[in-house]
Amino acid sequence: MSILDSIIEGVREDLAARRKPLGQLQEAMDCAAPVRDPLQHLLSNQMSVIAEVKRSSPSKGALAAITDPAGLAEKYEIAGASLISVLTEQRRFGGSLADLDAVRSRVNIPILRKEFMVDEYQFFEARAHGADVVLLIVAALSQSQLNDFHQLAEGLGMRALVEVHTNDELERALAISPKIIGVNSRNLKTLEVDNQSFAELIPRIPTELVRVAESGISKRADVEFAQNSGATAILVGEALVRSGDPSLAMRQLLGADRIGQ
Repeated sequence: MSILDSIIEGVREDLAARRKPLGQLQEAMDCAAPVRDPLQHLLSNQMSVIAEVKRSSPSKGALAAITDPAGLAEKYEIAGASLISVLTEQRRFGGSLADLDAVRSRVNIPILRKEFMVDEYQFFEARAHGADVVLLIVAALSQSQLNDFHQLAEGLGMRALVEVHTNDELERALAISPKIIGVNSRNLKTLEVDNQSFAELIPRIPTELVRVAESGISKRADVEFAQNSGATAILVGEALVRSGDPSLAMRQLLGADRIGQ
């Protein structure tokens, strides 16, 4: 069993334990904060940042003891992030829906529910907890699931960040006509990182789409490489949560003159 398969198995077990009748989720969705469309935020800068609330990862273990996820997200927003990514997977990443709730209550910019979305229930759940964007990992889904889940997310008013790792996955992603495609340089089956995938895959994404570089971004040179490959946004978690000063870390990644403009 691959690492990805193992994670998904745990996600399904945890989902089964917390699943509620859809009627209860509908009530929560009716009371949820209105959807904030991420496209205007992600396209407003030459290079946008999706800043992540992330406690741990399968590859690095514990990253940071985040006792106040809402406070961290607020710092991200003040520092100029266009989107906040919140991990909600518990077993490998230490996240929760409570983190999503806390962040939604504090920030005004769109929020991505960072989760392994493998069941339609999770989409209703994401909207009920105030998510504006959900993650669709092509490697984890069949083509019919990818298409159906993308339509479901859009039908609920959310956008999908469609994540790819290979050219084949990119072709599958483009077939569903998404607005946001992310190239993850981390192989979810081996956890190895190869930023060369940015140069190989991002130029193949149509320029009218939001093109996100994910994983392996920890210094200014990484951002420049992603940008030179055609990325219009970066998703960063580890480098920010380990920095001790998210504002300074974002300045260093984007250039000191970027923040505050």
